[in-house]
Amino acid sequence: MPPAQGGAPAPAVKGGRRGQLEHSGLRPGWTTGACATAATTAAYTALLTGEFPDPVTVTLPKGQTPSFALAVEELTGAYAMAGVVKDAGDDPDVTHGALVRATVRTLPAGSGVVFRAGPGVGTVTRPGLPLPVGEPAVNPVPRRMMRDHVAEVAARHGGGGDVEITVSVDDGEEIARSTWNPRLGIIGGLSVLGTTGIVVPYSCSAWIDSIRRGVDVARAAGREHVAGCTGSTSENTVVAEYRLPEDALLDMGDFAGAVLKYVRRHPVPRLTVCGGFAKLSKLAAGHLDLHSARSQVDKGFLAALARRGGADEALAAEVAAANTGLAALQSCLARGVPLGDLVAGAARDEALAVLRGAPVAVDVICIDRAGGIVGRSAVGGPGGASR
Repeated sequence: MPPAQGGAPAPAVKGGRRGQLEHSGLRPGWTTGACATAATTAAYTALLTGEFPDPVTVTLPKGQTPSFALAVEELTGAYAMAGVVKDAGDDPDVTHGALVRATVRTLPAGSGVVFRAGPGVGTVTRPGLPLPVGEPAVNPVPRRMMRDHVAEVAARHGGGGDVEITVSVDDGEEIARSTWNPRLGIIGGLSVLGTTGIVVPYSCSAWIDSIRRGVDVARAAGREHVAGCTGSTSENTVVAEYRLPEDALLDMGDFAGAVLKYVRRHPVPRLTVCGGFAKLSKLAAGHLDLHSARSQVDKGFLAALARRGGADEALAAEVAAANTGLAALQSCLARGVPLGDLVAGAARDEALAVLRGAPVAVDVICIDRAGGIVGRSAVGGPGGASR
């Protein structure tokens, strides 16, 4: 296996999903939660025995047992610190190569396990997240993994299991600027994430989890109108149209389905979906993942919509043969056919179908590359008159 970024060797693992995934040609990696668990296990072992296990082996929630090489270690009379370089495999994870540290100190009997945010790990400042306000942004599953491993080390080496764990990530505050954390109210650094311990390449699980947490934060703040946007240009358009606050904006990227399915289970009264005309034409055609590698603009579908809007057969043929979705739109605009509105209306209807009667009113706005509105739907669903 090639070395992970930062010079640390990639961890070994026995059994489970990682080996299966490697046969696909993409190398999986490890979550920040798995790295923090490995660092915690090594540090607490050193605190009790005077020696750091290197590599250190941990057990993940589904039973895999990866081993991690230590990148740094420090042992004093008061604490032990160990660090692991995160290897995200072939996933384009912004935390790939980050040094995840855990500093462990013993506490009086009965204290339990206490978590602290060190440099580069954020603190929760808004309700709606799976952690109370004021807590370090170490998510519930990584916390459980660390508690379990502390208990195992204590049982093996005669410790009490009452410890303070301070998790830190080198340069984490800077890295966090590229994440949703500031918008979610996680201030000062990254979140320690992971539900399985394994990063599946291009699963985009962290992005989808951030969409869900964004909905949770908006609901906790009492927002009655949120917007799923494909990027910063569409966000700017929505803010100009509706004056929505930052915590009502969901950076959905290509994951329209993730927004709709989560809002179906956790409704808000109003949802606006805003994005480029070509991307939203994919949603109108029934695609919930709008990435170019996983769905394409269907020119035949656009031609059928154009006919519905009054296009003659010559224009419909021109739309079907267009090089791009934007070219198809421009042809229709030149002939007075409202293809943008038709796409927006069809995308809204597809969104309502995914919502399955949830109490959510939906409208869709299509924009061009400059953010100009080239199509929009009426509000449909509960509280809106669908057209």
